[in-house]
Amino acid sequence: MPSEPFDIHRAMDRIRERMQAYPKAAMFELAEEGYRSVFEMLLACIISIRTLDEVTLIRSRALFAAARTPEQLDALEVEQIEALIRPSQFSERKARQMKEIAGLALRNYGGELPCEVEALTALPGVGIKCAHLALAIACGMPFIGVDAHVHRVVNRWGYIQTRSPEMTTRALEEVLPKEYWVEINQIGMPFGKHICTWRRPKCSTCPVESMCPRVGVTAHR
Repeated sequence: MPSEPFDIHRAMDRIRERMQAYPKAAMFELAEEGYRSVFEMLLACIISIRTLDEVTLIRSRALFAAARTPEQLDALEVEQIEALIRPSQFSERKARQMKEIAGLALRNYGGELPCEVEALTALPGVGIKCAHLALAIACGMPFIGVDAHVHRVVNRWGYIQTRSPEMTTRALEEVLPKEYWVEINQIGMPFGKHICTWRRPKCSTCPVESMCPRVGVTAHR
């Protein structure tokens, strides 16, 4: 049993401090490198699906070296895009989706995608997670991006009880203070990757171990 009650403010403070020693989440790292447009953030997020951050960073940089705008990407063939993002999982499908997004951005938005969740989720391959992350990072808007890591972490805390990342997004919108809506992915994703891991989480070195009920954890380190 936890030795102190769970408090989201203390939890975020402790995790923020601990994660300074770890690599940043890929999309936030790319944004710091200057890839901050809605279009770039969507492409990076699509690449990241079912793909390790280490691969996402390398392939996103390779893609952006060849094309950073809808005009530049639309000029490439699908096969060229796929070659740039491989070995990201499902690279052929992702390449086709990116090519479609570039064309839609040009035809419908004059080459500049809007900061609107409905417009972004209408694009091929763009789910709520990618739309929210793009809006949060590129547009500075308060949106929650939930991946598998964030979903696992907040449920282990007992902060919410949900069965999918989509349900977690909606649940967090009800209880998470708005000041943490962007940061929950920024620090929660690497926290889930490196400390609160899927198998045998590193509870002995976790900064929030004293307040975590370890919901669903059967073995830990």
